[in-house]
Amino acid sequence: MIDVGTRGTDMKIGYGSLRLFLHGNDSLKGKRKVIRAIKDRLKNKFNVSVAEVGDQDVWQNIHLGISAVSADAQYLDGLLKQVVNFIDNMHLAEMTDCQMEIIEVHNRYKD
Repeated sequence: MIDVGTRGTDMKIGYGSLRLFLHGNDSLKGKRKVIRAIKDRLKNKFNVSVAEVGDQDVWQNIHLGISAVSADAQYLDGLLKQVVNFIDNMHLAEMTDCQMEIIEVHNRYKD
């Protein structure tokens, strides 16, 4: 059982929604290859979670969700910007939309 106390810590969750367009792609296999390359490179370079969150059956569209957790909002902001720039500089697909947000979660559990 978790004991709820008066002390607590706050954590920040940074997340982003990225939409990409694959010019000239004509199969789901080709799309999956690009997604795998993006996910593998991000996991090797950054400490973020990445998942395909939409448009799974559309050959030329990729919709990725990216998230990270930290106690420092400025760190998360910089990290997410680096991730977006890294994906854009890979030149595997054209970035058509990017939305990012950082939220604060209040934790009231004892340390």
